[in-house]
Parts: sequence; structure tokens; C-alpha cells
Amino acid sequence: MKMLATQTAGLLQRLSKQEEAVEDTARVLAQAAVGEGTIFLAAFGEMKAVVETALNGAEPLKSSIDWKPDSILTSADRVWILAPNDEGDELAGRLNDAGIPFAMLTGAARDPVEADAFISLGISKGLVPTDDGGRTVVPYAIGALFIYHAVKMIIDEMLAE
Repeated sequence: MKMLATQTAGLLQRLSKQEEAVEDTARVLAQAAVGEGTIFLAAFGEMKAVVETALNGAEPLKSSIDWKPDSILTSADRVWILAPNDEGDELAGRLNDAGIPFAMLTGAARDPVEADAFISLGISKGLVPTDDGGRTVVPYAIGALFIYHAVKMIIDEMLAE
């Protein structure tokens, strides 16, 4: 348990250094909340924990809904793609083609996708070493929820002004 706590704390500390990318993400998404748009949350895999928190948590994210493949978007809308790996790349390409601004959060360490704001959790392997030399615990959801709360705090500040 101590090893897990230490490694998770290290991950969150590393993520806290991505202030500029978090602010960029908040700015992109707040454009919808300030205007007549909607923040579509397009989450894949375990990143759906962010959607559950944003929609049904103690403090829901204003103007947000769960993205579905048949969602109809307008120029006033913004999309936040949350994907463990490359699951959101096709959607990112379609949004780029349509000229709809979006932010993207990926779990795995990877090169940035052409997005208005991009954050990678940078998790390339499990956090905790195992006895056989492998690694276990790949906490994409924990990292994504940490980033979500940071983004939401900034959006709330922007909307309060």
C-alpha cells in the first residue's frame, strides 16, 4: 500500500506541473460554457470516470453532456476527448476537418495530436513494480480525474468573472 501511495503521489505531482496545458484546456472548454454551446465529453475506456464525475458528481461541470457518436455539434460547441491510448484519434481528425475546437487528454505517453489543447498523462507502464520484474497499476482514471478537477476549477473561476 505504501508503494502505491508513493507512486500515485509522484504521478499527481508530475501532472501538477502541466499548468499551462490545463489552463489551455479550460480556456477551450469554457468558450462553450460562456456562449450558447455545449461541452461534449468524449471519453473512452476507463476515462469514462471523468464523464460520470462531470455529470453526476457533487459539483457537475456546467454545460457538459456525454458525447455519443450521433451527437450533432455546432460551432459554439467544444469537445474534450479523453482516451487511454489512441481511441480518440479518429474523432480528433473529424473535429479538425469540421473546424470544431477541442481539447484532448490521453493516458499513455505519446506524441501530441493536433488539438487546441493537449495533455498526456505520460503513463507508459504500471506504477508499482512486481516480484517478477514487471509493473502493475496503470492509473489512467486517477490521473484523468485529477486533471478534470484542475480544469473544472479554472472553468468555474472563468465563469464567475
